[in-house]
Amino acid sequence: MENHNDKIALPPTNINLAQKLNHAAAVATIVLSLIALVTVLTGYLQPPQPRETDEGPAAHIFQLSILALFPAIITFLSTADWKKPWRSARPLVFSAATLIVTFAALFYLEHYR
Repeated sequence: MENHNDKIALPPTNINLAQKLNHAAAVATIVLSLIALVTVLTGYLQPPQPRETDEGPAAHIFQLSILALFPAIITFLSTADWKKPWRSARPLVFSAATLIVTFAALFYLEHYR
């Protein structure tokens, strides 16, 4: 008679690591796109000012958040489970929509305000 309680626990596989990386990349993608949006929206709270030679810290935060999105998206895409495409694409759809609003707000802020 075989005892099923004596099963050997296997170490975590690369699938678990890929899932963790995918989740972290999805969170990073969403957070970075929201940081970019909030940074642009804070520009609306400040009164219009003449152009300066230096863009200021908000512009640098925006630029760094957009730059950091690229490795996060690449990591997300390379570790995504494409057997469930809608579940895998949801963070990208949210980030893309956020970035569309962000760049539209930035365009308006720089050209019409």
